[in-house]
Amino acid sequence: MSTFKIHNVENAPEGSRPILEKSLKEQGMIPNLFGVMAEAPELLKGYQALHALALESSFSDEEVTVVWQTFNVEHDCHYCVPAHTAIANMMKVDPAITKALRNRETMPTEKLQVLHETALMMSKKRGNLSKLDVEKFIAAGYENRQLLELVLILAQKIMSNYTNHLAETPLDAPFQPFVWEK
Repeated sequence: MSTFKIHNVENAPEGSRPILEKSLKEQGMIPNLFGVMAEAPELLKGYQALHALALESSFSDEEVTVVWQTFNVEHDCHYCVPAHTAIANMMKVDPAITKALRNRETMPTEKLQVLHETALMMSKKRGNLSKLDVEKFIAAGYENRQLLELVLILAQKIMSNYTNHLAETPLDAPFQPFVWEK
């Protein structure tokens, strides 16, 4: 059983309260991940910043979903796979993409498949992609910028995935319909 507390606005460390208040106002809830991260305000602030930057990246909604879920599934995150399934639905991402990612199936397009494979290799090879890996990514229509954006999103997902492993973060009710197991 986890020893991590899930904070709310009233009991969170001072540095986390504004973020939790904003989440409550904008989303009508404080996701359990935020409640856990609130213990370390710098982690919560960093995660929020990287999430916003991921959404500002040059990736489309479908592509950022591929990247997020590739890392979530690879890291075996019981919390983030369902949460990002819900997010993908809100973003109107093709459900076939989400299904394929959750089940480790082939992507519906070659370009998304290359993105998925490159993100997977980025994680597995700790950024040590071969020249051939990079050439395949570029040939699929991506640029060096997107390689660097994979690093950004991987950092974001390490923060959330590892936190969820440590804290055994319980899944929030809105994400329950999308529960996932390896």
